[in-house]
Amino acid sequence: MKATLIILLLFVANVSVAQKNKDQIGLTNAVIIGQMDNSADRYSVEINMTQLFSENGIKSKASLNMMKLGSDSQQLASDSVATQTKADGFDTFVLISVRGYDKRFKANTSEEDFLTALGRANLFQLHQVDIVSVTFEFKFYRGGQLVHNETIKCGNAGTREKVLKKMRKKVGKRLTKKWMK
Repeated sequence: MKATLIILLLFVANVSVAQKNKDQIGLTNAVIIGQMDNSADRYSVEINMTQLFSENGIKSKASLNMMKLGSDSQQLASDSVATQTKADGFDTFVLISVRGYDKRFKANTSEEDFLTALGRANLFQLHQVDIVSVTFEFKFYRGGQLVHNETIKCGNAGTREKVLKKMRKKVGKRLTKKWMK
């Protein structure tokens, strides 16, 4: 009876540790890719996240620095860009998109590759009039494969500036408590 109880406790402890480590991706570097149709929104998200990552000791670079204005973001999945980013010391791509304006959104569970994710359209803007809740989706790719996916909900954000401020605050907490470890 005692042996069964001990085995059961060890199993439960192992499962809880595995769940806890699931969100810890060991982030040390990142190319930030904002998936927004509006170029001002994309620029704001990429620059804000690049600054935030750098402030927390993560080597980061905005995708806008790697492409010409108006070019297709799917070129980031090409072999030449992969070779160049690896030579620059980057192995992680972070795709950031607006998932919607509701608090009920969950992280997408499909295991899509990097090229498919880059081709996905985004219909939502960073801020919409009379909407106070925005849900962002963060997808982390290494070697063209999805390694982590998470949604971040920003509520009580009545202006574009407040959305960016709340996003910085919430992502900052995730960086230090989950993503960097």
